[in-house]
Amino acid sequence: MTDLFDKCCSFSRDQEAIDKGFYPFFKVISRLNGPHVTVDGREMIMVGSNNYLGLTTHPKVRAAAMKALEEYGTSCSGSRFLNGTLDLHEQLEVSLARFMGKEAVQVFSTGFQTNQGVIAPLIGRSDSVIIDRLVHASVVEGVRLCFGKVGRFRHNNVESLRRNLQACTSNQGILIIVDGVYSMEGDIAALPEIVATAKEFGARVMVDDAHGIGVLGATGRGTSEHFGLADEVDLVMGTFSKSFASLGGFIAGDARVISYIKHHSRALMFSAAMPPSATAAVQAALEVIETEPEIRERLWENTRFFMENIVALGFDTGPTQTPIVPIIVGEDVLTALYWKRLFDEGIFTNCVIAPGVPEGSQRIRMCLMATHAREDLERVVDVCGRVGREFGIIR
Repeated sequence: MTDLFDKCCSFSRDQEAIDKGFYPFFKVISRLNGPHVTVDGREMIMVGSNNYLGLTTHPKVRAAAMKALEEYGTSCSGSRFLNGTLDLHEQLEVSLARFMGKEAVQVFSTGFQTNQGVIAPLIGRSDSVIIDRLVHASVVEGVRLCFGKVGRFRHNNVESLRRNLQACTSNQGILIIVDGVYSMEGDIAALPEIVATAKEFGARVMVDDAHGIGVLGATGRGTSEHFGLADEVDLVMGTFSKSFASLGGFIAGDARVISYIKHHSRALMFSAAMPPSATAAVQAALEVIETEPEIRERLWENTRFFMENIVALGFDTGPTQTPIVPIIVGEDVLTALYWKRLFDEGIFTNCVIAPGVPEGSQRIRMCLMATHAREDLERVVDVCGRVGREFGIIR
């Protein structure tokens, strides 16, 4: 009989990279200070974080988290369904619903859990769910848990979406799921065309806007606001680990839909509630997003400066339209070696290799922050260019 652990013992890719000195994962950070981090006693420029607005160090957000910790303690020690609902949770849900322009919101303990906890209960055996092929892994896992028919369409390709819709029968409920901003590409969903096509077939639309809320739109409400489609998208999912500077996630939509989810979602009902400090931090971050729009403006100033200079050097940044900036290298070992040299030069980036992205598109993924100083970005551009020429990635 085969030993279950045989596959574990034969897995050696991690140790091989460690032995060769270019293992890019699980790097230990001993101090976080917004756009700078300390690793092995050395200060580095962080361009790998999703802390787009830099609110993890905002004094109002820190103060709110500390106050909640003092007043409520460290944990709810129970699920929202039973003994874990605080007034902080309900206050946040009301605030988020108003901000997102939806009737109701339900918060979850993590963003990954949010997608699992929304998709699985909504999609029954007689329903269909159709997803963009590049949606986040949490959407993929949520789809795997549902009992309905699953379709996938080519990234941002509306004709491919249409063919999937045509394969559905008239008695099926249909949910189309896309990311608002794609986390590895940095591009934005073709939402106007997707919404219009969904209406033709009577399908509902859900947008995972983890990387869009706080970043896109006139007031930071995300991809739907960016396109003027806030009332046309049925469900909007967001996370708190990015612009909201905390941990958790939420789903926003019609009140009856949210009520159905909260009474049928196993991921919600059987998980501990968001801790008080994290909940209060999100509430404070939301207030900052609404009252300090200049922070988002600085983020886009930094994004434009960085993109102009990186593209001018000759790097392939793919289709990005956002503060997510990939540098496409195209091969696992070269990507890891390039990452290692940047790391040695004091630049903390993300190394993304297959199967995280398709073969031939392996990349270094960077994210800009509102709190990056211009000299930080100039330093990153200089190092990327110098090392890129050394490795033959650019000329």
